Order: sequence, then C-alpha cells, then structure tokens
Amino acid sequence: MTTNNRIPNRLTSEKSLYLLQHAYNPVNCYPWSEEAFQKAKTDNEPVFLSIGYS
Repeated sequence: MTTNNRIPNRLTSEKSLYLLQHAYNPVNCYPWSEEAFQKAKTDNEPVFLSIGYS
C-alpha cells in the first residue's frame, strides 16, 4: 500500500525549482547552508549532495 503524505520538508521556502521539486519528499533534506554542515558535524553523519536542474 502506497501513501502520499504531503508533509513538506524545509525545502518549501527555497527559490530553486530543483529544490522545490523535492519539497514533499520524505527525506530530511537541507539546502546548501552552514546549518546543514553543522548538523552533519554535530551528528557525525556524512553529507550527501544531490546535483540536478529543473
């Protein structure tokens, strides 16, 4: 069974069309920012970079 939980993530306020396409993905995405790198460092987690265009 597939559910479509239209719960937005933090990308909804971005201007990039590419990032806005992913604003409702069930992934805890961050736009390129110091906050993203600080969170990765604090949590001792890798940074995965998604490169695309729209």
